Amino acid sequence: MFAVNPGIDSESLLANASEDLASVKAMAADLAFEIEGSRRNVALGICRMIDGIRLLVDRALDNLDPEEPAEYVVKP
Repeated sequence: MFAVNPGIDSESLLANASEDLASVKAMAADLAFEIEGSRRNVALGICRMIDGIRLLVDRALDNLDPEEPAEYVVKP
């Protein structure tokens, strides 16, 4: 159903993943402020988990040492 173009470099894949995580966090944070009680805590917990995952992805981006700077292919 879904496929990733095998020609896309790791840096572009990680950049897209980082952007997607930021979008998901924004959606979860928006939801958290629309609900109350334990459901709000769950949404905020999801936000915290996303923060941790995004830190890992961003560190992986920092650790990449391409021979030539890659042009990011960020999806629209």
